Amino acid sequence: MIVRLMGEGQFLVDDALAAQLEAIDEAAATAVEADDGPELSARLDELHALVRGRGEELDPGDLRPSDLIVPPADLSLDEARRLFEEEGLIPDLPG
Repeated sequence: MIVRLMGEGQFLVDDALAAQLEAIDEAAATAVEADDGPELSARLDELHALVRGRGEELDPGDLRPSDLIVPPADLSLDEARRLFEEEGLIPDLPG
């Protein structure tokens, strides 16, 4: 699976990581609902660290489409609320 970290690039990660990413996404949603900016930042940092740590960064010239898109780690609560109104922080998470 290919994950794009907005502002950083794309990473090839094992499909088995999807459940962990989804759990962190749900924790981030809870932080947004609680207006907890520090917790949201911590969960976004966790998403980025997990993908960076367990993924292989792809060459910037590799133009394959991303399966998942993770927003930037400095996403504000207002920006996060807008994203959660649609599909969650990770918009294209496979089911």
